[in-house]
Amino acid sequence: MTDCVFCAIAAGAIPADIVAEGEGWVAFRDLEPQAPVHVLVVPRSHVSSLAALSSGTLGGELVLACAAVARSEGLGDGYRVVTNAGEDGGQAVAHLHFHMLGGRRMGWPPG
Repeated sequence: MTDCVFCAIAAGAIPADIVAEGEGWVAFRDLEPQAPVHVLVVPRSHVSSLAALSSGTLGGELVLACAAVARSEGLGDGYRVVTNAGEDGGQAVAHLHFHMLGGRRMGWPPG
């Protein structure tokens, strides 16, 4: 998708602080962090949201990527993974992405 900022980051057309990447995904630091560690994990291919995900293979790859990022960021067992689906769900960028949040105690409910 030509006007998608996350597609552009995944393609290397927009610079980002990349922390990890795989064949089908890329992970980079959020520009407006909500925790000491706030990394976004996105698929390289454009998928608009979790609601539009049609591949268990890609979904599994993204979840495993989140776990790998947590390990590489030294989060151990103390982190949160969040994805928002659709405008009412709080999704600001229409490209599937997982927020990896850690480095502080997470409260509940989240908001």
